[in-house]
Amino acid sequence: MNIELKRLFSPRVLLASLFVTGLLLLLTFLWVQWSAPAAPDVSGLLAAVTDIPVPTRTPAPFVTPTVDPYIATPTPTFAPGEFGIGSFVQITGTQGEGLRIRSEPGLNGKQLFLGFDTEAYTILDGPRSVDGYEWYFLAAVNDQTRTGWAASDFITRIINP
Repeated sequence: MNIELKRLFSPRVLLASLFVTGLLLLLTFLWVQWSAPAAPDVSGLLAAVTDIPVPTRTPAPFVTPTVDPYIATPTPTFAPGEFGIGSFVQITGTQGEGLRIRSEPGLNGKQLFLGFDTEAYTILDGPRSVDGYEWYFLAAVNDQTRTGWAASDFITRIINP
């Protein structure tokens, strides 16, 4: 048995088996190469890149309150010659000199500005009786920063300006 094994693993047999194995591998690689489909021509192709934005947090919608135009805003009603909070008034009877609008009711209040005839104001507070006059706190219709106290002798109630 020893002799058979020596013959089986002789250098000649080993070299022949390595040669046959190498030849079979070479034939396999050549067969795969020839049977594989040809590579496509990519010289005229362009890649199209699509940029997908990252999702962001969407803020909750802000709902703006709306005024129903079919519902009339109630207007205070006063007897002729009467004033009240929310009334619209106009400066009258100053003969062009203007009405002194003051920081507080009374003749001692600091003069803030002059209101001239036909200027429209809204009454925000009053009346207050000081120095023999009825005083009302007014705000200019066109400029809400122009506010102050005015004597009622020089204002007249008007319909919405």
